[in-house]
Amino acid sequence: MELPATPTIVKPGSNKVIALPPEFVTPQDGAEKQDCELNASKRWLKQHGEFFAKRKAIILGDDLYCHEPFCKNIIELGMNFVLVCKPTSHKITQEWLEYLERVESIKKFTRRRWTGRRHEIDIYRYVDSVPLCDRTDALNVNWCEITTVDKSGNILYHNTFATSLDLNSEDMVVNVVEAGRTRWKIENENNNILKTKGYNFEHNYGHGKKFLSSLLATMTLLAFLVHTVLEWMDSKYQLLRQKISSRKRLFSDIRTLTSYLCFDSWDSLTDFMLDSFEDSS
Repeated sequence: MELPATPTIVKPGSNKVIALPPEFVTPQDGAEKQDCELNASKRWLKQHGEFFAKRKAIILGDDLYCHEPFCKNIIELGMNFVLVCKPTSHKITQEWLEYLERVESIKKFTRRRWTGRRHEIDIYRYVDSVPLCDRTDALNVNWCEITTVDKSGNILYHNTFATSLDLNSEDMVVNVVEAGRTRWKIENENNNILKTKGYNFEHNYGHGKKFLSSLLATMTLLAFLVHTVLEWMDSKYQLLRQKISSRKRLFSDIRTLTSYLCFDSWDSLTDFMLDSFEDSS
């Protein structure tokens, strides 16, 4: 699960995402400081964390969230996390890792993969219990790293993660890294679709004096969620998406039809559209 700006459920191996209720970055009543994404995420967790903790959801996030107060907040809710942990913003953690590397305490292994076009080698490193900050009572996290290279040794991908999950086997490390990398589905399968595939979500919703911008953004996310459910559960919608692969074209056709014709139901609309393809064949 990726947190705000647009919280989303993602799953390794799936190209579908589930949009969740957003928590907007906006000044709160009585607050002296400007609101920020991290504060919005804390509010979202306070409101929804218990529900997802019962379902064993794992919190994913970028380096912004990988700091002790937020990590403790996740743990207190009974949840686990996999967060990007950049060396540049976690100097104490990096110092510990450099020391552990010198004394050969960081575990390493490699996995070789065929992508369909070429062989790639994933080089994993991992270690248990390193501090997130410079305090004697600092929160300790487990750390892992992946470096992907081609057969010539050229680096294709690199990232490091901090997690509350136990790294008790090589397979577990692979699974944690895969979960951490799945966070990018929020960009590819959520944000990019909202921006470029007919939802017109690329603009700043600076409308209205109070809640209009939040309302417009929420309605857009709700529409995206409904379309996701339709793709999973509505056979007629699935067939329409096969025949009209462009979301923009599909939405435009629906908008045009409903501007001039009145349909009794969603089924009536989809039947009408599908019948037109049969008539033209």
